[in-house]
Amino acid sequence: MRVGVITFPGTLDDRDAARAVVAGGSEAVSLWHADADLKSVDAVILPGGFSYGDYLRCGAISRFAPVMQLVIEAAGKGMPVLGICNGFQVLCESHLLPGALTRNSDLHFLCRDQEIEIVNNSTPWTSSYKTGEKIVIPLKNGEGSFQCDDKTLAELEGEGRVIARYVGQNPNGSRNLIAGITNARGNVVGLMPHPEHAIDELTGPSAQGLGFFTSILNAMVK
Repeated sequence: MRVGVITFPGTLDDRDAARAVVAGGSEAVSLWHADADLKSVDAVILPGGFSYGDYLRCGAISRFAPVMQLVIEAAGKGMPVLGICNGFQVLCESHLLPGALTRNSDLHFLCRDQEIEIVNNSTPWTSSYKTGEKIVIPLKNGEGSFQCDDKTLAELEGEGRVIARYVGQNPNGSRNLIAGITNARGNVVGLMPHPEHAIDELTGPSAQGLGFFTSILNAMVK
């Protein structure tokens, strides 16, 4: 199982994501933003960071990176894609996911351990969890508030496309406490908190984020 991890200029969580992929039992394959091919990977992760310095909007410039054209095409054919934090923003800017990530409601960057609830375990990235399972993983963002219009929100809720919600007080003003969503097909997932920083108890608040990376291996084996 080969999982590509994309590095854009300004990406800072690519090595953490690659380490999590290996811990989950797959091979991590480095992909550069200017690559002309996906190196025969089976799935792709867009990790967190500040791609292109967030000089326009978070993820807005990355959407036009050469490798993203390939990711968009592959996702349209069913390839599993996971966007974490800045990667989630890139997926929204690329229209692989609906909505947008805006400034946190208090206008401050936040960094803390966050409890979330898995509400959809039918995607290739969440199948290792039980529906309703609560996990603690780090949350760190300045523009992590998920926003969309009422029609889109109704579709996401009605079609079961919310994959995770924040537990307790809303940390960033996201609509309906949304921490992550999936596309209609279920192969593209965006998640604002960072599971790659919670794959062992020595370096994270828990090892509960590892499930995202074992899920993709189990999904492809099935």
